[in-house]
Amino acid sequence: MRDLFAPTLDARPGRLRLDTLVRLRWLAVIGQSVAVAGVHFGLGFSLPFGPCFIVIAISALLNITLRISYPMSHRLSNSAAWMLLAYDVLQLAGLLFLTGGLQNPFSLLFLAPVLISATSLPPRHTTALGAITVALASALAFVHLPLPWSPDEVLRLPQLYVVGIWAAISLGIGFTAVYAWRVSEESRLLAEALSATELVLAREQHLSQLDGLAAAAAHELGTPLATIALVVKELEREAPKQGGFAEDIELLREQVERCRGILSKLTSLGSDGDVSVLERLTLSHLVEEVAGPHRNFGVAITVTHDGAGPEPVCRRNPGVIYGLGNIVDNAVDFAAENVTIEERWSDQTVEIVVRDDGPGFPPEVMLRIGEPYITTRGAGQSHADEPARGLGLGLFIAKSLIERTGANLTLANAAPPGRGAVITIRWPRRAFERDVEAEPREAMAPAA
Repeated sequence: MRDLFAPTLDARPGRLRLDTLVRLRWLAVIGQSVAVAGVHFGLGFSLPFGPCFIVIAISALLNITLRISYPMSHRLSNSAAWMLLAYDVLQLAGLLFLTGGLQNPFSLLFLAPVLISATSLPPRHTTALGAITVALASALAFVHLPLPWSPDEVLRLPQLYVVGIWAAISLGIGFTAVYAWRVSEESRLLAEALSATELVLAREQHLSQLDGLAAAAAHELGTPLATIALVVKELEREAPKQGGFAEDIELLREQVERCRGILSKLTSLGSDGDVSVLERLTLSHLVEEVAGPHRNFGVAITVTHDGAGPEPVCRRNPGVIYGLGNIVDNAVDFAAENVTIEERWSDQTVEIVVRDDGPGFPPEVMLRIGEPYITTRGAGQSHADEPARGLGLGLFIAKSLIERTGANLTLANAAPPGRGAVITIRWPRRAFERDVEAEPREAMAPAA
């Protein structure tokens, strides 16, 4: 027999732990017991005390059974979680039937299981649970035992008032379910998008570290290679000029020279202890590194400079390089013919403005551009090797990575008669040049 409480391998696995529902049910059992005992013994109102505690005891017995049968860390399938929440609704309905139906002030607790379902289960489960709850509330409006009250008085609430309570519960179920589901869904999407952002940043950081490792390895291999070259030269001088042995030495010398050429390319990234090329970039070098890979796609990329004083210098940041690359890539994808990248700087700020002559941002998504899973890319424009963009994560990741360096990113459409999208990234100059020492910055400024 299949275990109904075993997690299923569906597209959206259950997120509720069994321990969570068990703890909440224990809280309900304690509250219900105190309420029934307080009304019966404290206030002296007459109610079916025995049946009420039987209904409460069933919930306690279910909790004990679940606790014995499953570990605390067990995660429920969506169907199993829905069944347990549906039981809670039925148990509360039975208790309310014995204590006055909807006239009982605790009928408001019908909202609790639906609220839990809305935050953790798919909408179809919440809709089904809400329908069951409304149906039970409708039945309790007409079929129930009398509300516990003083035997000297008879409390009769107008039927119109009871209908009003029913309407309030029904509308409350619908409103709180939609509200809770929306907030929970946005939090889930944001968490997934941030996880994707961290993965991208880790990948870019790894690639940057590989560059430094290559340069360091080339520097360390230079000494043993020089020793090998010296030995080859000695062998070439001492060995006979003719014969197979001489040919082997010649081949060895050629391979040594080949290794030297390879190492010279690697050491050009930052040999002899000079890693400024690896670690520091002027603003112009940063923009060129970002724009270079996108120049051969049929769209002209123009870079302009406008600044006063020495050009800003920043430490190489894989997150910024990836984020700017993503923005330029989007601009190239949507541009008709041209993309313009403007570099601006002053003593206070550093700006990069990316413009394209494409259709711009659609009005219906303009206010939400930059949020996760918001995309203006059609099916024909998405890249097969970059599925995250088709989901609307590309711009969100770029925005997150750039803004964590202290920048402010704004998105807009060009003012008429211009056309296309305009993305402006603005840093305070102090934030852009953070962690860059004065001496290397002054050394690089003339080269720009």
